[in-house]
Amino acid sequence: MHAGTFGPAFRYVRARINDQCDSEGVGVSSLNQFVQPSRALLGDACYPGVQPQWYAIHTRSQHEKSVISHLEGQGITTFLPLTSEVHRWSDRSKVVQLPLFSCYAFVHMPFIPKLWHKVTQTSGVLGFVGAGREGVPIPEHQIASIRQVLAGTASYSLCPFLNVGQRVRIRGGALEGVEGVLVERKGDRTLVISVEPIQRSVCVRIDEYKIEPL
Repeated sequence: MHAGTFGPAFRYVRARINDQCDSEGVGVSSLNQFVQPSRALLGDACYPGVQPQWYAIHTRSQHEKSVISHLEGQGITTFLPLTSEVHRWSDRSKVVQLPLFSCYAFVHMPFIPKLWHKVTQTSGVLGFVGAGREGVPIPEHQIASIRQVLAGTASYSLCPFLNVGQRVRIRGGALEGVEGVLVERKGDRTLVISVEPIQRSVCVRIDEYKIEPL
């Protein structure tokens, strides 16, 4: 896990030496933001009876925002988790909004050929994430948990992917209903929220929260 916890007054400085898609930076923000889903004009209205699901798409480095903008223009529901970071140079500093999961974004759609082609033919999209070309659906609760953490004030950071352990659910408070894997490090209780298809995890300190096993 990356070192450090993050509060509203904290500013983390990270020098982006390169843009490797598999690098794991640290998400820091008092300005937790994410792209709100657009209206699913194509996903829900035009294909009644076909259940839309969440899918991860793999994008080129630094193309996440442009991909999302294009797909929203096509009426496809999207989700791009963003985090704020302060970058400092010798003469200035600037708050920038960066994707929480570099080179990944999410779409909510029924998996049908017409929409599949709209997504995969979008400039900057490398494909759906998962076995084969079709992609693997992401459980709704995983997306909901990421949204809830970013919208709240709890300290969080990116951490190594974890999918094995005691699964729990938070009861009460700002993170009511958030699910993940419970781990303890140096006496601190941490909830690891994993998005399985992209093998990325976010850690949230939950010392003050009540939990229940799943």
